[in-house]
Amino acid sequence: MNEKQNKKSALHEKEGIPQPESFSASSLEKISKSRKIQPSATELITGILAHDKVALSRGITLVESTNVAHLAKANEIISGCLPYANKSVRIGITGVPGVGKSTFIEAFGKYLTSLGKKVAVLAIDPSSTISHGSILGDKTRMEELVKDENAYIRPSASGETLGGVARKTRETIILCEAAGFDTIIIETVGVGQSETAVHSMVDFFLLLKISGAGDELQGIKRGIMEMADAVVINKADGDNINKAKLTKTEFNRALHLFPAKKSGWIPTAATCSSITREGIDSVWETISNYFELVKANHYFEEKRKEQNQYWMMETINEQLKSNFYNHADIIKLLETNKKAVANNEISPFAAAQILLKKYFR
Repeated sequence: MNEKQNKKSALHEKEGIPQPESFSASSLEKISKSRKIQPSATELITGILAHDKVALSRGITLVESTNVAHLAKANEIISGCLPYANKSVRIGITGVPGVGKSTFIEAFGKYLTSLGKKVAVLAIDPSSTISHGSILGDKTRMEELVKDENAYIRPSASGETLGGVARKTRETIILCEAAGFDTIIIETVGVGQSETAVHSMVDFFLLLKISGAGDELQGIKRGIMEMADAVVINKADGDNINKAKLTKTEFNRALHLFPAKKSGWIPTAATCSSITREGIDSVWETISNYFELVKANHYFEEKRKEQNQYWMMETINEQLKSNFYNHADIIKLLETNKKAVANNEISPFAAAQILLKKYFR
């Protein structure tokens, strides 16, 4: 018995070599210090103008920040980049969820980079009204384009902003243009007819549709169709080709019913497949024809000027709103009035007037 106890099993654990510490205290201290050192606005501007994607991402993060302490630095970056902006074409792409926007943009973006274009994709993800979170998964969806040296993908959360764009998309465009991107693509969340904000910051507005998704009249509503410069029926592959061609014919008929555009452009419908890449080149040809027309008749410059004025007014509205809700007296009075309104002690309109009078006083 004692002999058996003294014999070691073949499965016993041998005494190993003691492992060194998995981290170095000095290394941790160096990393911690380096992380605290944030690049200055001048350094970020220099990096952006040198086409450094890391500097561009850091600049956009500052611009998108809601931290009041970042505002001055963000404004300095925008001002430094502005003289080098406005040298791109801006394309807005919208469509209902499931239409294949991300797949289309990857195929379209890869085609553009093959032509020597530098493409920046600003992908807007919807934010939850409950948790306020966003998935921001567009880089995962566009796995080919994200590896392309001539492409840059920036997902942003829509937050509480209406119209399917992020709060600071307009400023982000300026930074991307300064970084040398000549084609800016804005992918909206796909919110139906609330696309005014997107339309007011792009040169060309593309509406993606799919066939066989139900009542085709739902896709011929004036709100979104009047803004579209082209309608593309996506997923025109496999058994869906004939349906897509029929849908294209229906949309072409519908587009001719709308009033003439100020640009002089007549919108058209086309089909494509983001999987087989069939028809992607035709989409770019349509967009190129549009730009040729609007630059020749000077509508391109006229629209850009109108957009700049619009965004000046929007910036004023946003700043006034921010100042109002961050005012110390309003913060205190707001809670009191919210409780009074909830308890039917005062009407919402009277409570609003009290708050506004207090603010402007």
